[in-house]
Amino acid sequence: MSLFFTSLNSGSNGNCYYVANEEEAILIDAGLSCKETEKRMEKLSLSMRKIKAIFISHEHIDHIKGAEVLSKKYSIPIYITNETLKNSRVPIPEININFITLQKEIIIGSLHIIAFPKMHDAVEPCSFIIKYNNLTVGVFTDIGKVCDNVIKYFKQCHAAFLEANYDEDMLENGDYPYHLKKRISSDNGHLSNKEAFELFENHRPNFMSHLLLSHLSKENNTPALALEFFYKNNNGVAVSIASRYEATQLFELKETEIKKAAPIVSMQLTLF
Repeated sequence: MSLFFTSLNSGSNGNCYYVANEEEAILIDAGLSCKETEKRMEKLSLSMRKIKAIFISHEHIDHIKGAEVLSKKYSIPIYITNETLKNSRVPIPEININFITLQKEIIIGSLHIIAFPKMHDAVEPCSFIIKYNNLTVGVFTDIGKVCDNVIKYFKQCHAAFLEANYDEDMLENGDYPYHLKKRISSDNGHLSNKEAFELFENHRPNFMSHLLLSHLSKENNTPALALEFFYKNNNGVAVSIASRYEATQLFELKETEIKKAAPIVSMQLTLF
């Protein structure tokens, strides 16, 4: 039994995460165009026809802009909260809309998905964990503050996409206007490298094997800075970067090997 996952893209230019078992797959967010999603899936030898649902975390365009075309072209159901849909400018076909009830399990084939509320500057933002048998992958991005929900579900994950959006010094000393700096660093903004590491250090389960640092800012972070916190304290977890320019490799969690991941920290600097 295996759970497969990859980031097709992660950043303010588009977010899309793929999670699958042997039979079915889902996308968390659809922030790439349909054409670019197809291109990156094909490069990883993944079939679009395997995707059985798209889950939308919130209405910001870098998370939803590809949903309409993907849904129409492949007849893929979209799972979205009612308030997110109301505030979205993407005309998703009504026949393909399914409403999310937060913290209530949704079953797609053998995949079990839970959406949970988080803090971000959107109308009804949520993040997700995806379960298959005894394996769990979580997507924790666009989070302003590590709340109790984030901690609760992070503790359940064998693998996670975790936001490390900005370096505090780069943001403070950079060219962004004051109001934007305040928005990013607020409780409804994004997680810094330091905050991401604190969540990992304090609440990582002992069975976690993979962590992909995600949604890095192009202007206020670098892969090296994001990974610096984890060099000496990765606790046996393979830590890498989810690129804003191309898909990561396809990772595999095997139920028989979930406690055997090599303690490797991968820079992947060539992606940036």
